[in-house]
This record gives sequence, C-alpha cells and structure tokens, in this order.
Amino acid sequence: MDIKQYMTELGRQARQASRAVAAADSGMKNRALLAMAAAVDTRRQEILAANAKDLAAGEASGLEPALMDRLALNDKGIDGIIEGLTQVAALADPVGAISDMNYRPSGIQVGKMRVPLGVIGIIYESRPNVTLEAASLCLKSGNAAILRGGSEAIHSNQALALCIREGLAAAGLPETAVQVLETTDRAAVGELITMPEFVDVVVPRGGKGLIERIARDATVTVIKHLDGICHVYIDDAADAEKAFDIALNAKTHRYGTCNTMETLLIAESRVEELLPRIADAMIAKGVELRGCPRTRQVLMGAADATDEDWATEYLAPILSIRVVAGLEEAMDHIAQYSSGHTESIVTENYTTGRRFLREVDSSSVMINASTRFADGFEYGLGAEIGISTDKIHARGPVGLEGLTSQKYIVLGDGHIRG
Repeated sequence: MDIKQYMTELGRQARQASRAVAAADSGMKNRALLAMAAAVDTRRQEILAANAKDLAAGEASGLEPALMDRLALNDKGIDGIIEGLTQVAALADPVGAISDMNYRPSGIQVGKMRVPLGVIGIIYESRPNVTLEAASLCLKSGNAAILRGGSEAIHSNQALALCIREGLAAAGLPETAVQVLETTDRAAVGELITMPEFVDVVVPRGGKGLIERIARDATVTVIKHLDGICHVYIDDAADAEKAFDIALNAKTHRYGTCNTMETLLIAESRVEELLPRIADAMIAKGVELRGCPRTRQVLMGAADATDEDWATEYLAPILSIRVVAGLEEAMDHIAQYSSGHTESIVTENYTTGRRFLREVDSSSVMINASTRFADGFEYGLGAEIGISTDKIHARGPVGLEGLTSQKYIVLGDGHIRG
C-alpha cells in the first residue's frame, strides 16, 4: 500500500463528505448515531470476536497489563458504547446556533453563528471505545472525521468501523464522513498531521510521547494537553474537613488520570494541624509521599522531593507535598510547575478564593472542589473528545462546542456603506 496515496484519498473523501455533514440537520445526525448504536448491538459477537484477536496478539507480543486492560472489550463495554452513542444523540446540537445579534448604527444586524471546524483527525491508543466516542462527537458537531486507532486494536476498530458506516448509510449520510484507517503503518500518522488542505484540526489522545510528536511535527492545528500536573492548595483559611476530603479524593479517587492531584501545597499555619492526618490517610491507601524539608520535619517517613518531582505527572500512587508561606508562594509554585491543566484552592476566605480564580492560569481553576471534577461529563458537556491546555480556541474539556467555531453573520435589507 502506498501510504501517501492512501491518506491523500482519505483526505479528499473526508473534505468532500464534510460539506454534507455540515449541512445535515440534527435529526439526520441523530438517526445516524442511533443506527450506529443498533449496529453495535446487532454485531456484538463479531466485535467481541475481533477484540479477542487483538487481545491474543497483544498477549503474544508482551503488551503491558495496563494496555491490555484498556484494550479489552466485554458485554458491559459494548453496552457502554451503545449508551454513549445514545447520550450524544440526546445532546443539544451546537451547529447553527446564533448569538450576540445586535443592530449597528448603519442599520445592519451583526451576530455570530456556530459552525463546524470541517475535518478532524483523531489519533488515539488502545481503547476501542474511543472509536465510537470520537465518531459520535465529530458527527454531532457537524464534522467529518479521520480516525487512527492504535495498531494493537486494529481488528476491534475495523469491526466498529463497519457499524459506523452502517449508521451513516441508514441516515443518508456519506459513509466517508467517518473513516477509520485500515493500516497500522506509522507513516499514516505523519501524513495525517501534514495535510492542511484536507484536515483542519488534529486531536491526539494518548501518552506524552505521542502528543509531543504530534505537536512537534504537525502542520495542522493541534488541540492537546501534554501533562496533568495538578495542584491542590490548602489555604490558611481552609475548612479542615473540606481540606481532608478534597486532598484525599483528588489523589486517590483514581491514580492514572490527567486530573489527579500530583502536588499538595499547604499553608505553614495549617501544617501541624492538617498534614499528619492527610498523610496517614494517603499512606493507608498505599501512596508514597515526597516532601520539601518542612514537610519532612512533620512527616518523618516522607522522601525528599526534588525539582523533578514538582515537574512530574506521576499517574501513580505518589504525591509531592510542599509547605508554603501563603497564597502568593502557592501561586508562584503553580506558575512555575503547573502544566496548565487543573488547580484547586481550599479556603473559606472569599477574597483569597477570588484572587486564586483570577490569577492562576490553568484551563480549570476551582474553589473547594476536587481536581477530579475536571471532566467533560462532570461539566455538563455530555461527553468530551479530550482536555485542552492550549489557550486559543478550545481550552479545558473539549465537547461538542469545542469542535465548532464561530463566524460573523450580517443581516441587511439592501444596506450599502456610505
């Protein structure tokens, strides 16, 4: 297979299909999504058989257990895919929404209309369910999609791709509106991210290495985040119970997610009172503690935290702890080490909380809440394609609205400019 030729053809087909998808009304898109869900249910055994092939190949090649776990599908997983498609179909359609209409002195009306981005390329690893998540969100937001899943899930993704094509055809939409790559050749990724004539945006979902490579080599706009180095700061005016509950949840609810706390900052005035209890609870859950010199005076068993620790996304039961003089020093630490994902302050001081919200420059900033809430579903987006720490276009959880843009619209009645 000539990869360049293959990708160029996919790009041409996606660009052509994008016009039909952008023009499709909500009913047509919803019919496609529900037909996909029905096809997944009908082809359940075929999908599980294809997944079994991927699992066997993964075991034979020594795929690490965490990736094997993400790769595996079962009946519950299939039900989750079906439920996800149904939920996206029920979401409000952002395309065509008009806002900010106002009359200008000339008599014209000026406003904005929400429109699709065009063609979205999504590159992801392991999880076959992402194939349907990505397809559904791109379609509902009026975009065509080119999907490149991990080579370890090739059989599963092709089985799911058949369901996608059946759903599109049932709704009268071009089957090329969502195309799942049929090759495992890594060169296809290089082509996908360097076709600005066909692809408008690329969204990488995977490990830091993959995202760094995409961000470095792409000539297409990329929506991404590299790290989730998230902080919780316990302020002088924190409520003790809230501080305990939030810190424990932010770290131990799940270890391997991008919105998990990696560094706990605590005001000096609250160290003796709060830190030993928080530390005991962390240790009871198997969390390794690494701290600054002041932390280690209070927690004799804590390891020495280095500059590398402050800048590390552990994705593991490891927590860095730093004692700070107060708000200013906490915000200075966050400014130096944060990846711009999510930060939270625990405080009962309204003025301090408002300063934290205003001055901390991350995609999600919280008062008295666990960083684990930084999620599209929890934010009411229904679903998300990923988290963006970029500052232009989409920032934070990227849902349907994040996969659209706005254009100005002008309404006149024979108006001419004098």
